[in-house]
Amino acid sequence: MNDTNEMELKFDSRSCNEGFARVAVAAFLTQLNPTVEEVADVKTAVSEAVTNAIIHGYENREGKITIRCRIQGRTLYIEVQDSGIGILDVEKAMEPMFTTRPELERSGMGFSFMEAFMDDLTVESEPEKGTLVRMKKMIGKGNQLWTTHSR
Repeated sequence: MNDTNEMELKFDSRSCNEGFARVAVAAFLTQLNPTVEEVADVKTAVSEAVTNAIIHGYENREGKITIRCRIQGRTLYIEVQDSGIGILDVEKAMEPMFTTRPELERSGMGFSFMEAFMDDLTVESEPEKGTLVRMKKMIGKGNQLWTTHSR
């Protein structure tokens, strides 16, 4: 039996779709029987990535955001991609408290939250081409079922 499952979602870069994206990824994740905390972690990370795409990637202009999710074994892989303005200096953008939009009272903690709630985070970006955020989370690390039923 193949233990891989995938989904892809494409939607408009409107702030009202951020909640939809969070819930869609959380619903996809339920097949791994995650804890409430694991679901909350994933929802927060997805929310931050989508919000970054809307506010920074497209600067609140219309565009498309694509989310790709893959479950392989007990690991959830998430990609959030936009075709917005891109990030000039990814390393600087990932520093805690860094924001390009202080006038919007942005905390500059989006990437920090993604790093804190996920097991792995990589960001690829090219100016005027867009940004791809890749995240990974092992589900069930602290779960007793995982240790007794692991393959």
